[in-house]
Amino acid sequence: MIDKINKISDVEWELKEGFMPNMSVPARIYISELLAQTLEEGAVTQLANVATLPGILKYSLAMPDVHWGYGFPIGGVAGFDADTGIISPGGVGFDINCGVRLITTPVKASSNEMPKIKRLITELFHTVPTGVGTHAEKKLNEKELDDIMNEGAGWMVNNGYGTPRDLIRCEDNGCMKGADTAFVSKKAIARGIPQCGTLGSGNHFLEVQKTAEIMDEEAAAKFGVEKDNLCIMIHCGSRGLGHQVCTDHLKEIEAATKKYGINIPDNQLACAPIKSDEGKAYFGAMAACANYAWANRQMITHMVREVFCKIYGTEYDELRLVYDVCHNVAKFEEYEIDGRRKTVCVHRKGATRSFGPNSPDLPSDLVSVGQPVLIPGSMGTASYLLKGTAAAMEKTFGSTCHGSGRVFSRTKAKEGMSGQEIKEDLEKRGIFVKATSNKVIAEEAPDAYKSSSEVVRVVHEAGISLKVARFEPLGVIKG
Repeated sequence: MIDKINKISDVEWELKEGFMPNMSVPARIYISELLAQTLEEGAVTQLANVATLPGILKYSLAMPDVHWGYGFPIGGVAGFDADTGIISPGGVGFDINCGVRLITTPVKASSNEMPKIKRLITELFHTVPTGVGTHAEKKLNEKELDDIMNEGAGWMVNNGYGTPRDLIRCEDNGCMKGADTAFVSKKAIARGIPQCGTLGSGNHFLEVQKTAEIMDEEAAAKFGVEKDNLCIMIHCGSRGLGHQVCTDHLKEIEAATKKYGINIPDNQLACAPIKSDEGKAYFGAMAACANYAWANRQMITHMVREVFCKIYGTEYDELRLVYDVCHNVAKFEEYEIDGRRKTVCVHRKGATRSFGPNSPDLPSDLVSVGQPVLIPGSMGTASYLLKGTAAAMEKTFGSTCHGSGRVFSRTKAKEGMSGQEIKEDLEKRGIFVKATSNKVIAEEAPDAYKSSSEVVRVVHEAGISLKVARFEPLGVIKG
């Protein structure tokens, strides 16, 4: 596939506007020749299709973890003029604000750590509800859920599930403006009430790691990360609430696509003008789900702190949040386009924000270094902490990759090693795994994903995010 694409550099490739009929901008892919070996033709077609949408600015973009998705490719980024552009659920995804947060601890990893790690993972597995359809221990009522969808992580902190500093270290301070719960259906509310504080299933995880390598001492110190310390990474999103909101609004948006006479090359790219009633309704409901997802990760953080403190004897506030980043979201941000500042609706579908130094929404102590960027590996492989760059602000609407990216489906993954075999193999390597079933482990086999190290190398060499630290897994919980 890569031979059909123009090479700009070793890590940047371009599809010209004529690659697909009606493309109004080129499409750019950040990828290496190694990763291109698994580049799906369908994902490239989806990327080119995005370049045909009304109001798109500069480029349709794909990160090195790109793979085929619904509408947009996963790993896709696009910015649309806030006045003339569109908003598309296919550019956000069903798991709205699926995101990652990293928590540091003052505890050093040691060679005899495994018995304690096993205890920690086992207790966390029994404390944090995990898997399909699981319910949280705290039962919300409709008023509380409505407040959470408006206030995000702040609601949790204000109700004793965290510290004020947690909000400072969240993208958007853990609360997206513009939420409107009037556009969240009763069915979505019913799905959201029991699930706030649950990990979920699929590629979601809770992982205990050690900081194996520091590549940027200054940035690591600013972010609060020290070599050899234990840390915890949490990856989850808006659960059934987000899925239902996407499902509900797709019907309205599909009708709007026809109503406003928007020609699309793929029905999964159904969209509405940003300023239309349908576009505003979707954005309001999506923002409500984003806030719920931040609250969900905040509640899980609270549970992690309580269990960790019990086992290691640390203080609650010694477990400090490095940052919380989201992917699967559309946001209004300002960028310089053709020499003028413009408000842009940036869709990040399986992509992460990567704001550089002196950008808005950064805590005062991080303004000089840039935003922390979290890139998880697949089960059993390294995860990374990077920093945002000015180059990302210029080239990719302040965006970078979000993870490893699947190479093949969950069905195909199960044709390889069994879940039990994978579990035993990982334990031989010093990685303890707990999951709701061996089938889940098989579906999430490390070989089903691209190399996280290669994905991170590409974005580092492209300059759209730069390496700060590498983490190795010690214990993993899968849904």
